[in-house]
Amino acid sequence: MYGDGEIATVGPGDEALDALGMLFAVDTANDPRPVYGRLRNECPIARGDAMMGEGSTWVLSRYDDVMWALRHPEVFSSAPEAVDVGQEHTLIPLQIDPPEHAKYRRWLDPLFSPKRIAVIEPDARKLVGELVERFVANGSCDFHEEFATPLPSTIFLRLMGMPQSDLATLLQWRDNTIRPDVEPGDWEGAQRIRDETGKAITEYFLEAIAMKRREPDDALLSELVHGTVEGRPITDSELLGTCHLMLLAGLDTVTATLDCMVSYLAQHPDRRAMIVARPELIDGAVEDLLRHETPVMMVARVVKQDFELGGMQMRKGDGLTPLIGAANHDEHEFTDPDEVDFERSGNRHLAFGAGPHRCLGSHLARMELRVALDEFHKRIPEYRLAEGTELVYSPGIRQTNDGLPLVWK
Repeated sequence: MYGDGEIATVGPGDEALDALGMLFAVDTANDPRPVYGRLRNECPIARGDAMMGEGSTWVLSRYDDVMWALRHPEVFSSAPEAVDVGQEHTLIPLQIDPPEHAKYRRWLDPLFSPKRIAVIEPDARKLVGELVERFVANGSCDFHEEFATPLPSTIFLRLMGMPQSDLATLLQWRDNTIRPDVEPGDWEGAQRIRDETGKAITEYFLEAIAMKRREPDDALLSELVHGTVEGRPITDSELLGTCHLMLLAGLDTVTATLDCMVSYLAQHPDRRAMIVARPELIDGAVEDLLRHETPVMMVARVVKQDFELGGMQMRKGDGLTPLIGAANHDEHEFTDPDEVDFERSGNRHLAFGAGPHRCLGSHLARMELRVALDEFHKRIPEYRLAEGTELVYSPGIRQTNDGLPLVWK
């Protein structure tokens, strides 16, 4: 496809297409879709130097390639060497591949089943109402700070049975891990912050786990502590890896998704009016906004065996980046992919991944997003971005911003 496997060349002078540099650029964070299209059309399997260490990092941008990679962990593994977020213990179930992966999903899946999530939906609706009541009369809010952050964070802490007073600390650990405060390109500095944060997260959950062993209750953390895998008790190492992953997922992903969705709706009043007039469209709105916005832009894998994909020879130990956002805009899978369609049929988007490692908390996330859009728009049906607002997103794996000022009458 691309000669002997080198990076595809484009433009005058055979300028190399720097896929990783393009993806982590500031301009890409604000609107990644042009980069997605360029990669899909010019270099759908791009190779570049690894951001850290030796070897290559491959970037997949077409839907079929991304789907194949996600469904074949025996080739493209989610093992710990795929990504280091400062964890001191293997992140479970993310960093365990089949067949071992299945036993952990049998332990965890029932705790996040649709039936279990339905039980907490009334409390989630009540919480949305309480949050909106704090600012609705003001005619304005910072949606990120006053709604998108506290909603999923409060639900997570209540679900886990952890004190709300710890939230500020947990949010700082989240930011240190996902978007550490360093200069662009300072990978060593970022990893140092992640490692220090990982140690703090371990100490926090060691204490929490010990307390739940002494004083069990009906919260999720206690259920995890007193659960079993194949008839044996869960070890502290397994619990620490599971809790570390839940912390990052529970405090960040839905927040970023809510910001992206409401930012879109604030700038497209016709679409916002549709879900206000026809609330039955909200499920479809959630799904196609997940596809269109794809806040988790990419995931990380490691090549477990020498393998050829699309004529490109990959070597054991290479990195792999399935580009979820680009796959969700592939015109070969989605009709008019750059348009949002609340009534899109057969929407096989990859916002929650695919294959064995499909997102454990997808049912919880969908409920939070659906309830948030429904209840928020019942109370504030019309709003817009505050005058002069220029949204700036942080470059990286997740598409996120630090503020979303809204105003309404």
